[in-house]
Amino acid sequence: MAKHGKKYLEALEQVDQEHLYTPEEALKLAQEVSYVNFDETVEIHARLNVDPRHADQLVRDVVVLPHGLGKTVRVLVFAQGEDAQLAREAGADYIADDDEFIKKIEGGWLEFDIALATPSMMGKVGRLGRVLGPRGLMPNPKAGTMAPGDALPRVIKESKAGRVEYRVDNTSNIHAPIGKVSFDTEKLLDNMTVLMESIVHNRPAVTKGRYIKRVAISTSMGPGISVDPAQAAKMEAQ
Repeated sequence: MAKHGKKYLEALEQVDQEHLYTPEEALKLAQEVSYVNFDETVEIHARLNVDPRHADQLVRDVVVLPHGLGKTVRVLVFAQGEDAQLAREAGADYIADDDEFIKKIEGGWLEFDIALATPSMMGKVGRLGRVLGPRGLMPNPKAGTMAPGDALPRVIKESKAGRVEYRVDNTSNIHAPIGKVSFDTEKLLDNMTVLMESIVHNRPAVTKGRYIKRVAISTSMGPGISVDPAQAAKMEAQ
């Protein structure tokens, strides 16, 4: 069992482990008990009543958080010609438009947070599957990270604004960031609402009974704070 430091244990003491907090209460508490000297990411963890071994129970989507994630997002785009120019004008940080750049990534260069690609580049991008795949960076049409040239400006803008891709893992859990500790609580609440609405909207048709079994909020280094899953499932944007 992992050992925790004194400050973590002090933060944990302020959390009632037997209580199910409202989303707003949990967010405020997460901010209050943050004890590190950097701006932590606030995360949502949701346990779903699904079996991810079955394709019809895979829950995944992409959402654009209304208040962003509070961090600089570096976007790399695999594109050539006019598509590459569109990407540059839209604010892409890097354009991978030739074999040399692809070899650079093969060699271990990964100074970017999101990779986008046009369909015509996927033949070359496929060579990078072993490098990008395990890190969740492989462009994918289901995730909206493979897009035609005329869609690149929109996708790049969304990526930099607070675009979050989530996917249920093999333990039936979803983990996703919703902002920073320094955000106003209301902004975190707005971001959480958008995420939870999307998760509820993507409930598999075959799921019976309670869909969202557990929800917790935590910061990067802080303890988990349990949220009433019924209230989380009913969150709606105002």
